[in-house]
Amino acid sequence: MGISAASSASEAMKLCIFDLRRGQHEGQELDKILYFFPADLPFPTQLSVIGLSEGLITFTRIFSPEAPCEVIEAEMHSHVFYEAERDIWMVMVVEKSESETIWRTAALRSVLKEVHSLFVMFHGSIRALLDREPSGGLTRTHLYYFIMDYLSDFLSGKKLHLPNFRDSLKERGMVQMLTIGREAALEVQSLVRVLESCAGCKQSYSLIMFQDLLVSTTLSPDDLINLFTYTVMRLTPNALSAGASSWSYLRKGSTTSNASASLSTSSNSVLDRYYNSRDTSPVGVRSYQVVRPLQHEKWSKGKDGFLVTDIWGTEVGSLSPSSPTIWLKQTEERMYLCAFQHKSLTIILLIPVTSVHNGEQGLSVVKQQILENASPKIFKVEEKLSRGWGGENAYHVSGYRYLLVDGDKYISRASPPGKVTTLTKDSLVAMSKLREEVDLEKSRAKCDGSDCEKDQEICIRAKNGAWVISRLTRGKELYMVLEKANETLLYASEAVEKFSDRYCSGVFSL
Repeated sequence: MGISAASSASEAMKLCIFDLRRGQHEGQELDKILYFFPADLPFPTQLSVIGLSEGLITFTRIFSPEAPCEVIEAEMHSHVFYEAERDIWMVMVVEKSESETIWRTAALRSVLKEVHSLFVMFHGSIRALLDREPSGGLTRTHLYYFIMDYLSDFLSGKKLHLPNFRDSLKERGMVQMLTIGREAALEVQSLVRVLESCAGCKQSYSLIMFQDLLVSTTLSPDDLINLFTYTVMRLTPNALSAGASSWSYLRKGSTTSNASASLSTSSNSVLDRYYNSRDTSPVGVRSYQVVRPLQHEKWSKGKDGFLVTDIWGTEVGSLSPSSPTIWLKQTEERMYLCAFQHKSLTIILLIPVTSVHNGEQGLSVVKQQILENASPKIFKVEEKLSRGWGGENAYHVSGYRYLLVDGDKYISRASPPGKVTTLTKDSLVAMSKLREEVDLEKSRAKCDGSDCEKDQEICIRAKNGAWVISRLTRGKELYMVLEKANETLLYASEAVEKFSDRYCSGVFSL
């Protein structure tokens, strides 16, 4: 079947989600499996992977009850653990069989964190879904389609490309911002106020993006990261252009619906196979109609500038698409997602479902208010930002390949991917290993309860003679590769000082 072709090329990676509270009695072991990839692996193999993972979790809890294992390194595999919710675990098992399989554990865990955070934004917590329908059929169906659609972003041909050493100057779970001048900032502030008045309620939130970069938002950090990630994945002009290349780390490989289809062509067969193997199985997967917000090529721009999709189905008694909704983590409210786009500017307005009277009709009134009152300001802001935009290489610094991370504000900035690809493999592998060391030190500091924000500097000379450098100070991190630097460490250190003084306000200067 269709998924077999994909799974045969994906045996180097296994991904499972299981619930430690389920399937504890003999004969009910399958009940604990909520998701498994590849889905067509024999059940004994699935249970073997989950049984080993459960054993490792139980064993490590003896020594660290509050912080069980995050990774187990075996000779041929890495096992990466993430407790997404209480007693609900996500485990990724990756094979060390190829030259490209040099990765950071933290980068792989960030993939697990990201897919879970996005899932909760659209469907609510996994535990809440299980409590609502204890058989687990609805939860499994939601997870299956959602994760398969998510994994399609990593698919190139029939091969999954997970984050590896070539992504060592990227950081998932961060926001990339556009730097703007004072005049443009004032125009953006004015636009935000107009958008709030158009929403007609105090609990609305907005997000404004130019290209794949954040301009302004009123969201909390957690909600911002989730919505920013989804917007870059599916809503920005780059995302709407089928097959368009993107300089954002969030999209690579094939971005067409063919990629998703190759992973989930026989989804009904796979899910039915699972359900039919259980005595307490629901009627079948076809009895569950689930929303698939990560499907490719399901959003389009309407003539009025608003983005439309039929992902959420249609209104009862009407052929009009239902408006998208998401859950906000901060307020625990379901919000209507109203997206408007003008050229390179994408605007997201979130409005509480409970504050919109008459449902879709009430939302149409809000959209009309935006067209009448906010359009002139939207056009003006887009024009100003476009005039000052330096293109996808706007943040390139000649001679440097770098990554800046502000962990307190969840913001990162990096050399453009096109420039990073000019680095040699030796440089990228050295940076990946350096970052693994930094991750390990931060993890130790967290476990020991010591100051994990202490100043730290590491300099490594790679095999090819390049300098690979990290500096950490007060919650901020700088990673840098200097391939054309002088042979002396002093020269490399001075180059970092110049970069810090000119582009980081001296934050990383010694």
